[in-house]
Amino acid sequence: MVDCVTCKPVCKCDQPGAVCQDPRFIGGDGLTFYFHGKKDRDFCLVSDPNLHINAHFIGTRNENLTRDFTWVQSIAVLFGKHQLFLGPLKTSTWDDSEDRLSLAFNREPLYLPEKEGAKWQSRNAPGVSITRVSDSNSVTVEAEGLFKITAKVVPITQEDSRIHNYGVTKDDCLAHLDLRFKFYSLSNQVNGVLGQTYRPGYVSRVNVGAKMSVMGGDREFRTSGLFAADCAVTRFTGNKATSAEDSMAAFELPGLSCASGMDGRGVVCKR
Repeated sequence: MVDCVTCKPVCKCDQPGAVCQDPRFIGGDGLTFYFHGKKDRDFCLVSDPNLHINAHFIGTRNENLTRDFTWVQSIAVLFGKHQLFLGPLKTSTWDDSEDRLSLAFNREPLYLPEKEGAKWQSRNAPGVSITRVSDSNSVTVEAEGLFKITAKVVPITQEDSRIHNYGVTKDDCLAHLDLRFKFYSLSNQVNGVLGQTYRPGYVSRVNVGAKMSVMGGDREFRTSGLFAADCAVTRFTGNKATSAEDSMAAFELPGLSCASGMDGRGVVCKR
């Protein structure tokens, strides 16, 4: 992306709401932290009364470390009475031109033409759409007034594996997702690994001065399955919040665009 204010290129993984790499998060407060979770487990990224997002983590184990190398392999988005799935297909040898993205809405598989700009629009949920950002492996998912998610399938290359000792094998390149989230109507009670950083008055509990600021909380954010909203901090009810005190959705907020990338309804830009 190009920032039209500074006329400089900006990576989506360096903007608020990003979840990329190992997994590296940039919270709604603009601070960067890591949440490693555990491989082959599911964790809650965002939980709000009408929105719940879980992530499935994959990974490998380095005998010299006490933790797994992990990546967000797929996500499930629950909103209202709807369910959305995004994730890559298992891939051995990576080819950028071959689409490896799997999509489903309310448990029904979705198929988009492999062409940039191709768009799917839900008939049962007006305002829900999926659009290809490129011919393959990259889409934008939007629920009008609720969220916008940019997702791209990326592999772990043999060179990355050699440098970091990830242990990638020839039959699995560990394809996973780089993500960026934008939210338009979160309540003041939002929680989850990423969601809590959007809460008014939130104070980060990570050591921001550390070389790698790591957030714990495996137990409080763990769910029993990718489509389960049963983490210890869950807020999901499936119904839209109606309390003016607890929900920003109760207000008609203006939309602004900030150079920092923290744009959206109700955002205030400061020089």
